Amino acid sequence: MTTTGGQSVKAKQPLPARIAARAGGGLMRVFLILVAVFWLMPTVGLLLSSLRTSTDIASSGWWKVFTSPSEVTFDNYSNLLKNEAITDSLLSTIMITVPSTVLVVVIGALAGYAFAWMDFPGRDWWFLVVVGLLVVPVQVALIPVSKLFGSVGLFETTAGVVLFHVAFGLPFAIFLLRNFFAEIPKELLEAARLDGAGEIRLFTRVVMPLGGPAIASLGIFQFLWVWNDMLIALIFADSANPPITVELQRQVRQFGNNIDILAPGAFISMVIPLIVFFAFQKQFVSGVMAGGVK
Repeated sequence: MTTTGGQSVKAKQPLPARIAARAGGGLMRVFLILVAVFWLMPTVGLLLSSLRTSTDIASSGWWKVFTSPSEVTFDNYSNLLKNEAITDSLLSTIMITVPSTVLVVVIGALAGYAFAWMDFPGRDWWFLVVVGLLVVPVQVALIPVSKLFGSVGLFETTAGVVLFHVAFGLPFAIFLLRNFFAEIPKELLEAARLDGAGEIRLFTRVVMPLGGPAIASLGIFQFLWVWNDMLIALIFADSANPPITVELQRQVRQFGNNIDILAPGAFISMVIPLIVFFAFQKQFVSGVMAGGVK
């Protein structure tokens, strides 16, 4: 607001601000709904394709299901359950993902608490080392870790893949949880210590419950990263029993027209991480926003 000759003149808003003001409300909601529908279209297409026979898929697009609902069949999923290669790869993926996620969360929480609230020699320098490891690309370690795993008998084993994921997931886990734990009021911890709580009890009874949102966010990040990984699995996993990402890629190369198996397998591989994400969506948002408002 400016004053000219005793009269008030309203300052002219910039063009982006005027556009944002006019685009708010119902118009913006409609736009966001359209974006969401467009974004989910490949998922819907994959789901409908997995419910059609290979002949129907080859003859027409997945959208024909809306005009010919009789094409829908669950035979592909029953055949998928009889495909030992796919079922074994799903089990292998679970055996890799679950330990990799649990170990990263547990070790990262312990280390994050130590860096935030425990005094030990070189604490700040060690934390700088952890921060530096965040920028180390996975590709740099592939050859040396392959040689190391080969010498100790961990190459092409589930344990080797889990160790690799844990090693590269810990720097981010420690960094995230340390920063979150450091925001816990010091008076709360001191009050617990005055009540006779030791470090272990303090960690399990005070820090862990307060750090639930950050821990849930970390678990979701780690789970999605490990479940969707193909590079590490392609190099270090057992070639006779690979994870689902490698098995689907292998079947695409060997049986390019085996769409009645590939479509439901790909959809199951994609929908499980989505279920995990939406199940912990509230905790995930709380963890991402943690520390944003003091």
